[in-house]
Amino acid sequence: MHQYSLYYLLAVNALTFLLYGIDKYKAKKSQWRISEATLMMMAVIGGSVGAWTGMQLWHHKTKHRKFRYGIPLILLLQIVMIIFLHIYPL
Repeated sequence: MHQYSLYYLLAVNALTFLLYGIDKYKAKKSQWRISEATLMMMAVIGGSVGAWTGMQLWHHKTKHRKFRYGIPLILLLQIVMIIFLHIYPL
């Protein structure tokens, strides 16, 4: 994997993980929340590991079907894409 791609994935997953934690904190404090669209989009752009980890650690969005099934599906698709690109590089 290209070095910059690895840095990108580390950064986007760390940011996504933090966003899930911040949103859980804000939910407990009845404060302004991070939109579900933003949380989902962060997973789509490469932060699916951070999203899944944040969901598990903070028990956040685990009852929402689109997150409970969507995040693992996005993660699976991203893993398949990485394997495919590794076997058949562009």
